[in-house]
Amino acid sequence: MKKWVPAASGLLAGFLAATVFFADLSPAQRSEASNDTNKSNAEKVYVPFGEKDEYYLFASGGHSGQMFIYGVPSMRHIRTVPVFSKDSATGYGWDTHSKEMLGDYTWGDLHHPAFSEKDGDYDGKYMFATDVGNSRAALMNLETFTVKDIINVPNTSGPHCAAFVTSNTEYMFLPTRFAVPIGREYASLDEYSEKYRGVMSAVTFDDKKEKLNIAYQVALPPWSYDLSDAGKKVSADWAVMTTYNTEEATTNLEINASQADRDYIVLFNWKELEKMIKDGQYDEVTGQKMIFPEKHKGGIYLVPVAKSPHGVDVTPDGKRFIASGKLAPAMTVFSFEKAFEAIKKEDFAGERNGIPVLKYESVMEKEVNPENALGPLHTQFDEKGMAYTTMFISSEIVKWDPNTGETLDRVPVQYSPGHSVAAEGDTVDPDGKYLIALNKIAKDSYLSVGPSHPESMQLIDLSGKKMEVIQSSPVNPEPHYAQMIKADKIKTISVYPKDENNPDAVYSQDQTKIVRKGNEVHVYGIAMRSKFIFDAKVERPDQIEVNEGDKVVIHLTNIDFDQDITHGFAINGYDLNIEVQPGQTNTIEFTADKAGTFPIYCTNFCSALHQEMTGYFLVKPKK
Repeated sequence: MKKWVPAASGLLAGFLAATVFFADLSPAQRSEASNDTNKSNAEKVYVPFGEKDEYYLFASGGHSGQMFIYGVPSMRHIRTVPVFSKDSATGYGWDTHSKEMLGDYTWGDLHHPAFSEKDGDYDGKYMFATDVGNSRAALMNLETFTVKDIINVPNTSGPHCAAFVTSNTEYMFLPTRFAVPIGREYASLDEYSEKYRGVMSAVTFDDKKEKLNIAYQVALPPWSYDLSDAGKKVSADWAVMTTYNTEEATTNLEINASQADRDYIVLFNWKELEKMIKDGQYDEVTGQKMIFPEKHKGGIYLVPVAKSPHGVDVTPDGKRFIASGKLAPAMTVFSFEKAFEAIKKEDFAGERNGIPVLKYESVMEKEVNPENALGPLHTQFDEKGMAYTTMFISSEIVKWDPNTGETLDRVPVQYSPGHSVAAEGDTVDPDGKYLIALNKIAKDSYLSVGPSHPESMQLIDLSGKKMEVIQSSPVNPEPHYAQMIKADKIKTISVYPKDENNPDAVYSQDQTKIVRKGNEVHVYGIAMRSKFIFDAKVERPDQIEVNEGDKVVIHLTNIDFDQDITHGFAINGYDLNIEVQPGQTNTIEFTADKAGTFPIYCTNFCSALHQEMTGYFLVKPKK
């Protein structure tokens, strides 16, 4: 009990201090928004019509299950891309492909997006994300900003410590937040230390098929794995991740998971683990190749760190990794070179759960404790390698030098930042320029919408001698992490090209048809301004007639090969809607379980005669 009281007291004091100093902005203070400085700031974020933002911001949508896309520096919300949750506006979760990907799940908790990389830099081709709520991983194609694959991650319960990819996208690693028995079998919490595990998955990516695959898994100890990062350059074969609850507590974790003075950073060599798999050093468990560190030795080490760390971030040169204390008012800088030397010399303090523990003093380079900065969580970097750490309790961003530990600058934010994101700030070649604080609490920052508040994202200009908050943008709950990429790295398409090999696609009126196969009806139709044509050879080409109980499969091709001419397809009263983008063929399947007359209409405005783009779905009742 004595160990946690000072930490809890410090957190409480820090929270009160943050409330006093940052939470009470009076109307008089707000009235200063019209001064010359803020006018200048407005000019910095203004993007005139006809021009485009310099960066894309991809912000995780947390328990919305979605990805939020913003432009920087304007901080304008451009698009919300559904990933793990249904979206009626686009029909995501209703069309056949997305419905199959989502399965029976109705929501997701999207954490920690990660771009595909080449040589440690973003390549702008794909985005990966994880679902903490239902233990899934997703792949998004950035030509179309659409999800191509979702997989369930077995033996894992909440891949919060992900996604992070290696320097050339060889792997995406997904450690778990919650320890569970392998296979999620029932086991009493009294057997937690013996039967529970924190499994990490190594996921590979086939870019030709646009598919994810689990290559192998590692049965780590039953701890919680919080955040992670892949090595760079000299450390490119390595990765690090933070842990908490190394006490292996099973109740009241706020207290019981904060008893030990130190938890661990897991340091592992993924190339060595890959070789172990090739050499057969694994067990087959629940259909997965599983490495058990206490049995299959090598490649995994533990580094002691201040209790309950949150972020661990690798410097752009790949020489250091920085842990943020959360319950300790300090950041700890560790050296990869010192860690490699300690491993070579077997300079271990012992083992924990069969994993060698490196000596803290053998790996630690320095502890950095900015004055009165409380609650460090996450660190990003600029083009000079300077570090920017979020301080959750003291509600600020602190800039400091990883080489010397010197505090260089600090700026208050509103309020309680969790993650932050700098322009390409976790790559080998950060841009500097901008940093965005992803604040957990907005309080009085925006017009009130009742008791439930938006979150807050604040844009910080890094180009001057001092950091300066130049824009504040509300955002829906709840970004946990984000990535910012140069806009010109992403090459989108505006129209889907014709796919003559797609048997479901039709590109002219004379190809349209309705085909009955027993109790299945297949419709091969087109959408165009401003009509549907399901069978051009009949009297009413915009009518579909089926029998009650039929399985209906509608393949709809948008033959308007023009930018931004998207069509929707909805059947009134049948609770379904899909979107068909220019040149795209989309499919929806359902059972005609209600007899009667149901209008069909286009849900996306497409022309002056949009209202006239209708038809009928007629269902003959059973006799």
